[in-house]
Amino acid sequence: MRRIALLAIALGCLSIWSTTASAQASRTWVSGVGDDVNPCSRTAPCKTFAGAISKTAAGGEIDALDPAGFGAVTITKAITLDGGGGIVASILVSGTNGINVAAGASDIVVLRNLSINGIGSGINGINYTSGKGLIVEHCSVQGFTSSGINVAPTAATTVKISDSSVEHNTNGMSFTTANSTGPLGAILSNITVTQNSGVGVGATLPAGKPGLEVFIDRLTAVFNGTGVSTNGAFIRLGNSTIIGNSTGVSQANGGTATSYKDNQINDNGADGTPLTAVGLN
Repeated sequence: MRRIALLAIALGCLSIWSTTASAQASRTWVSGVGDDVNPCSRTAPCKTFAGAISKTAAGGEIDALDPAGFGAVTITKAITLDGGGGIVASILVSGTNGINVAAGASDIVVLRNLSINGIGSGINGINYTSGKGLIVEHCSVQGFTSSGINVAPTAATTVKISDSSVEHNTNGMSFTTANSTGPLGAILSNITVTQNSGVGVGATLPAGKPGLEVFIDRLTAVFNGTGVSTNGAFIRLGNSTIIGNSTGVSQANGGTATSYKDNQINDNGADGTPLTAVGLN
């Protein structure tokens, strides 16, 4: 009888595990009229990203069905959050980060078509600390007291940010390898950073830490404290406009900003004195 009872318990546990595993779908949905007790299917969507992420398999995708606020979320696995065409999905937070990304060493996280609003008291809009890679596409980030996008990994990683705007934060985009055991490479394409009281795009490489390189194409940096800043890091800048900032380009502690094509850096409080030919060329 004891063996039968133990077998029954084991089968019961297996059944529970199987049900939990099978509940994770490769694609799930959220809606403003959804409920997090739902299976997050298209016909029975969840209400928040946090509710849907536990029901979405690693490498899967969460899609928004309608305009709504879907709440802060912490991402610890490979996944895509897609707000839909026209940026219909929003994350509205106060006193915290909008999206925390602390994924595994082989995980790639994609954030697409999202509006992330800190309403003047959020900390970071996107806070990326680990993962193989982060891709941000067609996103709007505003109203955060630290950075709109903060990239501070603990290991080697790459980041791609494109077709996005970051405005009305303390800092727009911040990159650092201060806590990292490996290098960081970032690619920024078609980005607008405006009216950030601190730095529009800033890269900090402390002495003795792994390399940090930021490649920028088609940046518009207007009305920030500093348009582009490098502190020990290496920035390549092309096809960009840096106008109307208190400081255009700042370089410190051996950091260099290198111009490779068609940059306009003028009408700033101080355009800066680049070490390597940043300017009109």
